[in-house]
Amino acid sequence: MATRPETEPRGSGLGIEGEIGPLLEWIRQQVTAAGAQGGVVAASGGIDSAVVAHLLGRALPERALGVLMPCHSQPEDLEDGLLACRSAGIDTVIVNLDQAYDSLLAALEESGESSAVGVANLKPRLRMTALYYQAARRHAVVFGTGNRSELEVGYFTKYGDGGVDFLPLGGYLKHEVRQLAQALGVPQRIIDRTPSAGLWAGQTDEGEMGLSYEQLDGFLATGQGAPEVAERIESMQRKARHKLATPPVFSRPDRGR
Repeated sequence: MATRPETEPRGSGLGIEGEIGPLLEWIRQQVTAAGAQGGVVAASGGIDSAVVAHLLGRALPERALGVLMPCHSQPEDLEDGLLACRSAGIDTVIVNLDQAYDSLLAALEESGESSAVGVANLKPRLRMTALYYQAARRHAVVFGTGNRSELEVGYFTKYGDGGVDFLPLGGYLKHEVRQLAQALGVPQRIIDRTPSAGLWAGQTDEGEMGLSYEQLDGFLATGQGAPEVAERIESMQRKARHKLATPPVFSRPDRGR
């Protein structure tokens, strides 16, 4: 049985509900320290983005924005994104990326054979661009929706949904995000949704990772799991190291100056 050390001690003694207040204060502190006037979040319709929307709605009343960015998406993604933002009490803006995606993909395919991974990553990278545009208009910062379960195995697109300023859920495993959602009053319809990045029709997070969140959370929390689960997670972590670090910089030789 493979084991790995706990990466983040959880010794505060606070229950999930007791952590909401410190989370809200942390959000306010990050905005103030950045000299910004508010925060924006990509409102995808999923549970992670809904939780961040609710946190921003409480921490930054009248200064938070949910950005909905349909890109050949399922209708329920837009519906649930709007539902989450209404429930959180934050303003919304819709940026339809269908045409931008089609034009960019057509231009790229003219240069040669397409890459399945490259095509899948176009949507999150277009959304990152649109999100920062909306943030710049409002002198705001971008709050990401990645949770600890996904960050530790690199389940995000580099310079896509991973291109953010702050990660309020980065210390929370997926099941803890669900607990936060319940405590914050996220609509049950969103909590019960099958997690999906919406990269293509029928895509699910667990299907793409080859793991259930229960397996992933269990291993990350305890360092224990079935050998095949441990092998899969450790393989993902090795491949994702570059995603979790700043780009290496060449150290120039000492030229005697």
